[in-house]
Amino acid sequence: MREKISACITACDEERNIRRCLESVKWADEIVVVDSFSKDRTVEICREYTDRVYQHAWMGYIGQKNLIKELANGPWLLFIDADEEVSPALRDEILETFESGRNRDYAGFEFPRMVYYLGRWIRHGEWYPDIKLRLFRKDKGQCGGNEPHDRTTVDGPVGRLKGHLYHYTYDDIYDQIKTMNEFSSIAARSMKEAGYPFLWRDLLFRPPWRLFKALILKRGILDGLRGVIIALCSSFGVFLKYAKLMELYLASGDKGGGAAERAGGPGDGRQGG
Repeated sequence: MREKISACITACDEERNIRRCLESVKWADEIVVVDSFSKDRTVEICREYTDRVYQHAWMGYIGQKNLIKELANGPWLLFIDADEEVSPALRDEILETFESGRNRDYAGFEFPRMVYYLGRWIRHGEWYPDIKLRLFRKDKGQCGGNEPHDRTTVDGPVGRLKGHLYHYTYDDIYDQIKTMNEFSSIAARSMKEAGYPFLWRDLLFRPPWRLFKALILKRGILDGLRGVIIALCSSFGVFLKYAKLMELYLASGDKGGGAAERAGGPGDGRQGG
């Protein structure tokens, strides 16, 4: 008998995506949903598929994952976001691995995530292959990382599956820019709280390096205009993160080894730029 798998979904205001996500994990032994008090039909749709639907105030990407980890009953957990979908190939590969018992040799499994963007699947650049460890033994896995990017790690060997996790990441470019603005603010706050200093070299050199890396080293240019847009937006997102980190240090009045001194802040007689 194969070991049971709990599909764990975190969601908020995802009525446009959630049914596709739920349909893709109907094969799981249990579906658990933690919703952050959606104002649309997300919860209503989820209850068509499972009675394990919980609502909890947003605790951050890492906090929500740790909460749902404790709520799930299965010995194996499959983390999936509401805007993601387990492909038929990945589903079949997971079931075959568990039915054969090969999963007992591993503490977790990782697999590639492929993004659907502006009407096409992205197959190059920093977005592909976006390897994610999302299937793991509950007693061997931990969820950590740095907000807004959660990361699952396990104590033990990790297997690699070939099937794709599909990601329907942005509705349009407006949605992409909005998300970049939100994520860069979260990241800047997390960096400041962790004591990461603002450095001019980060602001000036990391964005162009990110652009070069995405377009050339990661071959994002092969995705055509979409690849160029992705790379430019990613580069600008990096710029926003460090600019906001500088802003936070300036607002806090840190002038001793912090951002204001490095940035040429008010009162130090230098002009930033």
